[in-house]
Formats: sequence, structure tokens, C-alpha cells
Amino acid sequence: MIRLLVGLGNPTAQYEKTRHNAGFWFLDEVARSFGLSFREESQFRGALARRGSGADALVLLKPSTYMNRSGASVQAVAAYYKIAVDEILVVHDELDLVPGVVRLKKGGGHGGHNGLRDMVAHLKSPDFYRLRLGIGHPGDKSQVANYVLDAPSKAEVQELSGAIDEALRALPIILSGDYPRAMNELNVRERDKDKKG
Repeated sequence: MIRLLVGLGNPTAQYEKTRHNAGFWFLDEVARSFGLSFREESQFRGALARRGSGADALVLLKPSTYMNRSGASVQAVAAYYKIAVDEILVVHDELDLVPGVVRLKKGGGHGGHNGLRDMVAHLKSPDFYRLRLGIGHPGDKSQVANYVLDAPSKAEVQELSGAIDEALRALPIILSGDYPRAMNELNVRERDKDKKG
């Protein structure tokens, strides 16, 4: 069961609309759908929102550190609430998926993603769940840093919004712990989209 939902992004208005902040966009939508508000909590180096109480509580976290320092914030929250690594779901932008595609997976490498890299280092394990929001790839490795810190096009924003909506629909299944069903739901929607296209 997922007890900690983490969105990865960079703080400050400067980065708010950049591709790298897709994880923050998703968490904002989750909080809105649950009627929750984020509150900055310095001890956790992040903005938190909570749904429920006790062992069944779901904690939402947007680290206030920059992307490449996200792990310290996640580790602090996980330690305080006694949340195991496999009870964490991290939502992040994914270069290897085109805009509009969303995938759920457990574990794996960081794929060069600095937020994931720092989380693995701090949690001493890669075995957390990941909800990957496709942002596409610029085509050249040397352009990646600028690409992720740039705003997506209007068409890409539409695709990303659709992916976020799909992920929100699958979220109750993910939170219930039925990960195979959630993965299947997201994959089926993708296949349906391909048929319509």
C-alpha cells in the first residue's frame, strides 16, 4: 500500500512551468481532488499535505530542495512516518516516454534523472514505485539539461494534461496496492489511444 506520494520538481516560480516539474503538477491535481492544501514544513525540507490519520494516512510531499537534492526531503518524511521504501510512489517526468504516455513501475535505475538518483542514494534502495509522465526527448543528449528546464509547447501541455488525468483515474487502484491492475489499466488506455489515432 502506498503511504507516501512524492512529486519531483524544482521550487520557485522560475521553474513552475518547466517539463521537469511534471511531478509537482500531478501532486497539485491530487491535492485538489482530495480537497487538501500543501503547507511548507522546514523540518522535512518540503511542502506536505496529509489525507487521513494513523497508519492509513497518505502523505503528499513536494520537496522544496532542488531536484538533485530531493532525496534528503523524502528520507526525512519516510523516517518520521516510518514508511518503507516499497510504500513510496514517486511521480516524475520521463524523457524516454513521449508526452501523453504515463507508466507505472517498481524499482529500476535512475536513467540519468537527478531526482531519482538522489532518492536512491538517500533511501539506499531503488525499490520504490515510480509513476512516469512522458515529456519526450530532445533527440540529442547534450540538449537534455536545457530541454527539461524549458516549458513544453501548447500541444505537449495538452498531452501531459491528458496523461495526468489518466494517472488520476488510476490512482485509487495504485493506492489500494493492486499494482498489476493499475499497470494494465494505464497500458490499456494507451493501446486504445493508439487505435483511435
